[in-house]
Amino acid sequence: MKKIIFGLSAFALLCCFVPTVQAQEHQFYQLKIYSLKTEEQVQRTDAFLEKAYLPALAELGIDKVGVFKPKEESKIDSLKHIYVLLPFSSLEQWENLETNLNKNQNYRQRGSDFLKSSADNSPYSRFQSILLKAFQDHPVIQMPSLDVPRKERVYELRSYQSPTGKFFRNKLKMFNEGGEVRLFDELGFNAVFYGEVISGPEMPNLMYMTTFADQESRDKHWEAFSSALAWKALSAKEEYADNVSHIDITFLYPTDYSAY
Repeated sequence: MKKIIFGLSAFALLCCFVPTVQAQEHQFYQLKIYSLKTEEQVQRTDAFLEKAYLPALAELGIDKVGVFKPKEESKIDSLKHIYVLLPFSSLEQWENLETNLNKNQNYRQRGSDFLKSSADNSPYSRFQSILLKAFQDHPVIQMPSLDVPRKERVYELRSYQSPTGKFFRNKLKMFNEGGEVRLFDELGFNAVFYGEVISGPEMPNLMYMTTFADQESRDKHWEAFSSALAWKALSAKEEYADNVSHIDITFLYPTDYSAY
């Protein structure tokens, strides 16, 4: 899992549409990160996600589920990782998920190898769960438009930590009212989601995912962003000073069974 640390539109006006769209104005996301020790665990978790978990989620009306793997794993902990991004229309839908899944007999049968594993034969080491609320300027998950082979794609997951809650709210303002999200849209960053972390291991922070055809495309997009007059003007404003204290970047690619 590759991490980089350094300092530092096409937004749809959903409020104009029908109530069914309004109900999804601000989605919530769960990002599950599985840590695995062996290739056998990877294969078992892949099989569970593809054959049992995602089909059961679809039956509950939860689609656009993304499943990703790092372009390059960390050499520090020697673990492998699988990232699962789930969108929810409400916190209630997230809260009731496990109860509703366990009512599904087909899910329990298809996923029995994973769900009923013994203590000495676990299909994973641990998993981390992060709960996020969508940004006001990017309120629902967006499916990226890429036609290159999946392993060539670069899905860039970023996490921005802030020194305090005050600075975190200031960074949210910079993304939304300040126009940072709109600039990403204008430059074609093909964002999947932007979310403020409301429960997770490292807070306060926000996370977002942008997508590119390959690493070269990714690098060119970021060069354009860094040199954009709008970004230079925005980042130079004193009101937004010191609102990010740490950045993590992870480069991912979608699995064959990921929705995108």
